[in-house]
Amino acid sequence: MLNMGFQDELNKILALLPLKRQNILLSATLSADLEQINRILLHDPVVIKIEAEEASLDLIRQIAYVVSAEKKGPFLRYLISHHEMKQVLVFASSVQQVDAIVNKLRKNNIEAKAVHSKKSQGARTDALTHFKSGKLKVLVATDLMARGIDVSYLPFVINYELPRSPKDYIHRIGRTGRADTPGDAISLVSESELHHFEVIQKKMGRKVELITKNLDEV
Repeated sequence: MLNMGFQDELNKILALLPLKRQNILLSATLSADLEQINRILLHDPVVIKIEAEEASLDLIRQIAYVVSAEKKGPFLRYLISHHEMKQVLVFASSVQQVDAIVNKLRKNNIEAKAVHSKKSQGARTDALTHFKSGKLKVLVATDLMARGIDVSYLPFVINYELPRSPKDYIHRIGRTGRADTPGDAISLVSESELHHFEVIQKKMGRKVELITKNLDEV
């Protein structure tokens, strides 16, 4: 709320509250602004910090295919069918792309749902519940799903598009390879994304097998 410019409004609300009260401050991060609020709101507080989860890449088999942007859709459908994927989380970089992928999958009789910021919380929860239970084969999402979502024993993650940040790439593929169970992370990389994928690999400290795939061969 502070980052969004609501500090004045927050101060007005605090001024209306009783002097004797219990305050609990919850935040994803502890910035300098929040430390200042801490001093105003809290008296001798107990601070509980949850350390960020370190993604382990050891159980994740990574592979990347060089696929032109216009062929990514057909190749995605080929991968799902060829590997007989029963549960796969697909990442794309925009709301519009997520919806387009879902619509195309459905037209090809592959059950899929979308999760992104334009969906209601109820719709997101419903899609995730069905996906976790195995009733939904494909969940297509923006980076909204890249952090803090735990799907036990998820076998496949596919990057339909690469994220801008190498950290987001690690968070994405970290949805698989959990609970001591191996998983596959597959990236579809167009020619224009090759340089960025090199940057991601360098930041990650790992090389990923890169395969040029002709759709006429599949």
